[in-house]
Parts: sequence; structure tokens; C-alpha cells
Amino acid sequence: MAEILVLGVSHYPPLAGPDERMAYILRRMLQNPSLPASLREPAGWPEGMRAEWGNDEGVSSAARHRSDLVAALMKTRAALDQFDPDFVVIWGDDQYENFKEDVVPPYCVNAYERFKITVPPGNVWGEPAGELYETPGHVRGAKHLATGLIEADFDTAYAYKPLHHSLGHAFANAVLYLDYNRVGFPYPIVPVTINCYGRKVISQRGGFPDFDRTLDDSDLDPPAPTPRRLFDLGAATARILAASPWRVALLASSGWSHAFLTEKNHFLYPDTPADRRMYEALRCGDYATWRNTTAAAVEQSGQQELLNWMCLAGAMKQLGRKPASTELIDTWIFNSSKAFLIAPP
Repeated sequence: MAEILVLGVSHYPPLAGPDERMAYILRRMLQNPSLPASLREPAGWPEGMRAEWGNDEGVSSAARHRSDLVAALMKTRAALDQFDPDFVVIWGDDQYENFKEDVVPPYCVNAYERFKITVPPGNVWGEPAGELYETPGHVRGAKHLATGLIEADFDTAYAYKPLHHSLGHAFANAVLYLDYNRVGFPYPIVPVTINCYGRKVISQRGGFPDFDRTLDDSDLDPPAPTPRRLFDLGAATARILAASPWRVALLASSGWSHAFLTEKNHFLYPDTPADRRMYEALRCGDYATWRNTTAAAVEQSGQQELLNWMCLAGAMKQLGRKPASTELIDTWIFNSSKAFLIAPP
């Protein structure tokens, strides 16, 4: 039987930029013409949000947020290096990168020989914009997984080359951030793309709300796969790979509740209470709470990307495992809660 390591990280895009830009999503959401007048200035914000914004528009808080995130990433990288997998399966979302108008599968196993990753402009590493890294894939492992899922009655899409984008940021950032100190990332990857954004993957292009346009039900897309289905997909993935000849790391890459998806909070801050409920259930091994979460609850709390972690929770349940290490790094002003998990064999 193979050995399986389970990990969870964040792919938070602003981490790649300087502290001065980390709150840019909040600044954009403050431009919402429908934002209540009381929330347009910090004086009307919740107390914790005002404190995090401080007197420098969040720059000091950004430095602390970065320090916490990088420490969690380095702890995760240490666990990955100690395990030394043959390859890493990454569950991540596609935000209008390869899932576009021409095809939107519920999930897709990417069986590429190699993956190209480029760094964004103005990055924190001081690297030239578009600096290219290549990461090997593991075609044999990807085909084995896709075959096993199809045989287990999961109608699984697969791809041998990208359709539009070389590699979505959920996967590229996971690699870049786990190599935050630029020591190299030697592990082949098998990205499994999940349509987390569902009803907003095309209508909102998997991103910020369009404040010039109000979406009604006729504008929205068909929904994402249900939490229950993705939980079961994760369980099947663990079962298939546990019976394989490889040492495999299973990694969920995402933020949790996103401010720009949380309408009930006027798109200003995430639903941290909802994240904490799910975090406590995961930490304690209460996987029934995860599998029984409804799609409506996920959308209401802006937790679309939590669907990547539904796969992780299903894998944990299948393996009969509780996490050895967890951390939830929450925030008012930096768009999303970030969770980290390590569950070794």
C-alpha cells in the first residue's frame, strides 16, 4: 500500500506582491456604488476591521499577515520535504482561466508532461515579470487517477495540454509559495481543477463583482459540483492512490470565505464565523459536518473555494485520519481567511 500525506495551503494572490498592495481588493470593493454610506469610511466598520486597517491603511497589518502566512507555508514545506513524495495531487479552483465559455467541466485531472509557471509583475521576490519556471507533471499517476475515478463512477474530465492558460493561479501560487524562499520545488504535480465558482465562473468570470451590472438568476451559470460529491471525490482519490505504487501528497489549495463573494457583508469582509465552524469541524475530525454542508451555505458565506477542501476532508475521512497540525489565519481587510493543515501517514 502507498503512503499518503495530506496538506492544505492558501494560494492568496496578494501574497506575491508588496505589503503596500495587500489590501487592494478591499480598496476595490470600497468603490461599490451600492455600498451603504455608513461603510464607506473606516468609522462605520466593525471594530476589528478598523483596528486591522490602523492609521496606515493596513500596511503594518499586511506585514504581520505575511509573516503568519509564510511561517505556515514553510511548516507545510518542511512536512512535504520530509515525506518526499513521488508526486503531489493538488485540488484547486479555476477562475475563468481554462474553464471558459467553450467548456466548463465539474472537475478535470491535468496529465501534462510539464507545467509552466510565471511570476506576476511587481512581485515580492524582485524577479522579472513573467519569469518562467517549469514544474514536471506525472502523466502516469494522473492517468491512473483519472482511470480509477471513472471506474468508480466519477465522470472525470482529463487534459493533456492547457486550453487557454498554462496553469491556473490556484496551482501556480501553491508551488510558488511552497517555494517562497526559492530553494526549488522538485516534486511533480498532478493538478485536479475543480469548478468551485459554479454559478459565477462565467457570469462573473470567476472574480470580482461587476458593479455596473446586477446579475439575476437568468444571468448565472449552472452550479458547482455539490460539497457532498466533492467530498466523495476526495475519498475516492485517497482510496485509489492508497492502493497505488506511489508515495503521494494530496494538497488542497485555496482561501476560505472571500470578501468579494460575501454579499451579506457588502463584499467588504469574509464570513469568519462560518470559516471557524468549518475549521473546528475539520480540526476535530467531524467530517459529517463537511459532507453535509449545502451548496447554498457555501455560496452565502462566500466559501466557494472551500470546495477544494471538501476533497481534502473526504480524503481524510477515507484514510481514517485527523490532522496533526492546523491553523486558521483570519482577517477583516485582506479578503479571505486562510487555512493550513498537515496530516502525515
